[in-house]
Amino acid sequence: MPRVLIVAYGNPLRCDDGVAWRAADALEAKIPRTEVEIVRLHQLAPEVAETASHFPSVIFIDSAFPEEEQIEPGQIQVEEILPENNSRSDASRFSHELSPQTVIALATKLYDAHLRSYLVTVKGDNFEHGDSLSPVVSAALPSLISRIETLVQALLSPDSPPAHPDKP
Repeated sequence: MPRVLIVAYGNPLRCDDGVAWRAADALEAKIPRTEVEIVRLHQLAPEVAETASHFPSVIFIDSAFPEEEQIEPGQIQVEEILPENNSRSDASRFSHELSPQTVIALATKLYDAHLRSYLVTVKGDNFEHGDSLSPVVSAALPSLISRIETLVQALLSPDSPPAHPDKP
């Protein structure tokens, strides 16, 4: 069974919002399916928590909207989703659009999952209707793929510390 779940989410028909799907396509050709399972979603829903609970590690890939954070389009951020960051979740409201932190909080609470989880984002520039990436996000795609490959290798390494309920 694969040890890492990659959840690529966004809308591939909204230009840069589809960068995660493009990364997933490239990663699928580079990483053995025996070690990694890749899913593509339009948005995160509560059902993802059950799927995530079957893996020791989860990597979420998404694009960040221009108004989020004070970073430039094309910049990549990798953030570990720590257990203490999961205490404030939007899980109490009924929704079909959740944050990665909420998905992990649900997996922990409902399925007693103890997983290492990361959110990898690339700052988008164009979210209009269309199926092509903006030049700056297209240029960042190889670096995004490389950073995710490096993260996957670290998670698959025997030296990678296992997730623990009290420590990241």
